[in-house]
Amino acid sequence: MQSNYYELTLTLKEDFVDFIADFVANIAGDGLEIGRGKIIVRSENDLSYVQEAVASLVGTLNGSIGITYTHEEKANVDWISQYQNSIEPIEAGRFYIYPSWYEAKEGKINIKIDPALAFGSGHHATTFSCLDAIGTYIKGDERVLDVGCGSGILGLACKKLGASVELCDTDPISVDSCEENFALNNEEYDELWEGSANQAQGEYDVVIANIIADVLKFIVHDLKQATKTEGLLILSGILDKKEEQVQEAYSDLELIERKVKDEWVTLIYKNTK
Repeated sequence: MQSNYYELTLTLKEDFVDFIADFVANIAGDGLEIGRGKIIVRSENDLSYVQEAVASLVGTLNGSIGITYTHEEKANVDWISQYQNSIEPIEAGRFYIYPSWYEAKEGKINIKIDPALAFGSGHHATTFSCLDAIGTYIKGDERVLDVGCGSGILGLACKKLGASVELCDTDPISVDSCEENFALNNEEYDELWEGSANQAQGEYDVVIANIIADVLKFIVHDLKQATKTEGLLILSGILDKKEEQVQEAYSDLELIERKVKDEWVTLIYKNTK
């Protein structure tokens, strides 16, 4: 252990803490501490790149999230244990999402995820709503594609319901984390690749994309092409201020359900092409 470590504190509106924390976890791969209106990242490596990545993300959201940053070098402590003590399991519909230092819960579909590894621990509103939708629409014989899979939590949920699952993410850290989390849950995916939906082979009964609105608009053609006729497309990661733009991009599909949690929207479409 080094004698010093770096600590980056992000101060922001509480409504956005979980969303930004998941994004930071995806790129940092280190312990996070989540507080009221604050996210604290600790690492033995300089964290300037994390601040730059968050600032870039916020820029794509047209200033809808205001963040102030404090970057300090401090004497080392056992911050991994502190982080573990700050994370608790969560129930999302039929699923119980818990870190490896907790026990599974009887009567629930259990998914073990260590949330600091990659985007998607179930705590953020978009992940929660996607899990709720998966519990409703996945019956067990579907072919599913999870685009922007992050930690693999959504693909794991589908797999535990009996679906065949393929996953992709443009971030190699997420791909590695997804592979690790499937192994952690003693589950097997059908395919996993670094990239996006344009590399998918064939069509799917259900396509899930929990990303952000701007990316959903950018890859609209690929997502539609991957969804079979009468198949479902679950879109999430949509700030309510961006919903109209996403709905316009997917207006040729049939909107069958709209979920809202906090300031985040999940849209479920049927491909009637």
